[in-house]
Order: sequence, then structure tokens, then C-alpha cells
Amino acid sequence: MKLQQGQLWKKDNEYIRIVHWERFAIEYKSMTELESGEGTLHQLSKKEFCRLLKGAELIEPIP
Repeated sequence: MKLQQGQLWKKDNEYIRIVHWERFAIEYKSMTELESGEGTLHQLSKKEFCRLLKGAELIEPIP
């Protein structure tokens, strides 16, 4: 799976959206509800982010 800016992932009761993607770092927003769009911004290295996503499900955008 290739990481891209704007992808939305679901892990347990949390939604994770990639806000800004760089070669070595990822800035993401962690949300509990999609409708409100409220959440907290976090920044991790790409390796740490991939570990965070382990077991998460990619939510495909509706065309």
C-alpha cells in the first residue's frame, strides 16, 4: 500500500487522515467522528506512522 496525502484510515474507534506527506515525515489528523471533522494534529516519522497504521483499514473515497 502506498501512502498518499488525503488518505483516510480507520483503526478501532479512531479515524486517521494524512494531512501532509513528506519523504521522511507524516502529519496526520486523529479524529473520533468524521462528521464533525474535529481532531488533533500529530507529526511522526514515516516509519512510526506505518507502525501506527498496523491493523488499520483504508477507507476508500466514494467516486
